[in-house]
Amino acid sequence: MTFQVTVSPSGRQFQCEADETVLAAALRSGIILPYGCKNGACGSCKGKVVSGKLVHGPHQQRALPEEEEAQGMALFCCARPEADLNIEAREIVADGDYPVKKMPSRIAKLEKLSEDVMLIALQLPANERLQYRAGQYIEFMLRDGKRRSYSMANAPHLDEHITLHVRHMPGGLFTDQVFSTLKERDILRFEGPQGTFFLREDSDKPIILLASGTGFAPIKALVEQLIHIESTRPVHLYWGGRRPADLYMHALCQQWATELPHFTYTPVISDALPEDNWSGRSGFVHQAVIADHADMSGYQVYACGAPIVVESAKRDFAALCQLPADEFYADSFTSEADLAA
Repeated sequence: MTFQVTVSPSGRQFQCEADETVLAAALRSGIILPYGCKNGACGSCKGKVVSGKLVHGPHQQRALPEEEEAQGMALFCCARPEADLNIEAREIVADGDYPVKKMPSRIAKLEKLSEDVMLIALQLPANERLQYRAGQYIEFMLRDGKRRSYSMANAPHLDEHITLHVRHMPGGLFTDQVFSTLKERDILRFEGPQGTFFLREDSDKPIILLASGTGFAPIKALVEQLIHIESTRPVHLYWGGRRPADLYMHALCQQWATELPHFTYTPVISDALPEDNWSGRSGFVHQAVIADHADMSGYQVYACGAPIVVESAKRDFAALCQLPADEFYADSFTSEADLAA
């Protein structure tokens, strides 16, 4: 059975099969709704059901609390229609320059950035190029049919290699391989680009960049894109980690702060030990932002990292600092442990 879905306020329509998610049908029809993880964990695809009926597949309750679902909110990445739908969602302007492709790649370099973070540099086939926006991610297609997603850590114009920052999750299907058996010249297949986390270049608002852990990867790509387009927008980067070693490209951020006239960098550590000799900002990274920016009504925020960090920032920036809801752009890094929770 096929159902018709109407998107408000644009009025655009698409067809959705009964066994298909609303997001998958929209993307298939060329209508780009906001999304991130595509598995009900991050909440990026959340929107409102104005009329009609749908049913949710497995998802995390923190991404869609019961009270929000009762108010008509839905996660379109895991929702299937049971009737024609009218939904309220913010569309992303799409064009033909960023087609999703399935591509082979060869590992050109493996470099440990810290004890538990590996840089993977991917070489594409000769005469092939991946068109993408800074901030987007790719999905590795593993042999057993499973997939793993990683944000690209370089801006599109720096595309000699596609670089990724992979944190080791002990017991992880893919990351155990990265830190043990994977080697240079191995072949990996991926699909991309994916996601709607990217720089909105049509705005002149000052920017707050918020990263936790390897959430720095797409944030790094955003900074490189801002440099490339010679942006003069004020940018303040906050990067949080448990201990100083978690800020595995701290020196690069300090270099940006020294060389770029509109750029400020604030590292924040939550659990420093005495032997770390940490003298910088301490506590939760999003709270450091709040302490420095009581009024965010004129800002854009790009946040990436652990779901708890992104969710806390979204909630508190809106409630305490007057950040407009439609100026908070985020990508939550969900692990298999998150999905199993």
